[in-house]
Amino acid sequence: MSRNRSSLKPIEGANRSIRRRLTLKGELALAVAPTAIVLGVFALVEVLSRQRLLFASLASSAFLIYLDPEHGTNTMRTLSLAQIMAATIGWIAYMIFGSGYLSGGIAMVVTIVLMILLDVVHPPAVSTSLSFALKASNENNLVLFGLAVGITALLVGLERFTLWVLARYSTS
Repeated sequence: MSRNRSSLKPIEGANRSIRRRLTLKGELALAVAPTAIVLGVFALVEVLSRQRLLFASLASSAFLIYLDPEHGTNTMRTLSLAQIMAATIGWIAYMIFGSGYLSGGIAMVVTIVLMILLDVVHPPAVSTSLSFALKASNENNLVLFGLAVGITALLVGLERFTLWVLARYSTS
């Protein structure tokens, strides 16, 4: 296993350990896209499914992307692989063990181990595995979740673009 764990550090070229704080106006500008994405995903879920809790971890993903869009845990690759993997593991655990603590515990442990081994550490995915293990009534929810993850992954690019615009047109 490699000691160079890319999902746990700022991405190459970020040249810093944490995101610098912006002005209040900048922070609010950076928060607009995650808020809009989460509300859009909720609207999509409401139209296509009534399983709202299966998608709650994506709100945490969106907030992490806002917090530090240039961190390795928030890349499109890490977010997408971890979330889809966690949903699939949770759904499989539900299908094998039914809904309950055994299913949730197994899904959570397998998800954590695989995130570490595959170097796709995205903490909200742990909640995803639990959500699917405890309430994953059909495979259509897995497909819908995949679509929602794709929409959320676009947020990474949107947030990086927003940071670029803020840096380019900042007066300070």
